[in-house]
Amino acid sequence: MPDPVPRPEVVTAERPGRNRPTEDRIFTTSNAVIVLDGASQPEAGTRDGGWLAEQVGRRLRQFLTEQPEADLADALAGAIRHVRDQHRLRPGAAPSTTVSIVRRRGNDLDLLVLGDSPIVLLTRTGEIREIRDERLAQVALDQHANLHEAIRQHGGFGFHHAAEWAALVDAQRRVRNSPGGYWIVEAAPEAARHAVRETWPASDLAAVLTMTDGVSDGVDKYRTPATWQAAITLANQHPARLVETVHEAEEDDMDGRRWPRNKRHDDKAVALLRLTTAAHIAELTT
Repeated sequence: MPDPVPRPEVVTAERPGRNRPTEDRIFTTSNAVIVLDGASQPEAGTRDGGWLAEQVGRRLRQFLTEQPEADLADALAGAIRHVRDQHRLRPGAAPSTTVSIVRRRGNDLDLLVLGDSPIVLLTRTGEIREIRDERLAQVALDQHANLHEAIRQHGGFGFHHAAEWAALVDAQRRVRNSPGGYWIVEAAPEAARHAVRETWPASDLAAVLTMTDGVSDGVDKYRTPATWQAAITLANQHPARLVETVHEAEEDDMDGRRWPRNKRHDDKAVALLRLTTAAHIAELTT
């Protein structure tokens, strides 16, 4: 019996936030898209979040190429374990990265999110559904508040306020990959079992947008674009248009006082999966 829903068309865009290599990564297989956002660290090092995103992303791509219908949590746990063992990483002392996976399996789409790189769905009836992991934003609240207040009072960004930023990162590390804290890709394979997961019939969906928080902040924080429908409209024209729109919003807040954040420009990576025509998506979002 022929597949009633064509394979998704995938289009992507990326942009580094600063004058150094991006810590975001996008990997694709014949039936999956993997988006990772390596966490920036106050201390410099060769094994930073971007390094871990590269290592884990490569291993995930290999695993899902060899076993395209494997359980996504099993694939992610295996990738973390492989990188941990190969590079002798220690839980609590390793860099970290988010991961989002969209995978076509038969007539379904499997979705996995671990960390703050969300997936946004556009249904065939024009509704928006969001797949998110909000746990990181719910820890170290006092340290978040202290850093943001320092930025509001004195301007600059997180890396300009080293003590406050380091305190935030330390507080987050203390509850990383632990019950009551948050779960993230690092050196603990069991974190994969705590990912947010959903499965949707592909025939119910028109488009899927998966991205790092450097892109999702456009809607979530800057209201530029104002809605997810508007964001998908831009990405449907070309994902680079969405990336540039968010980047330009950050340009309008050059000292970080309006939207306190760690960097003037975050790295940005986005993938749009079309499960119908671009023209139909445009009709649903306008």
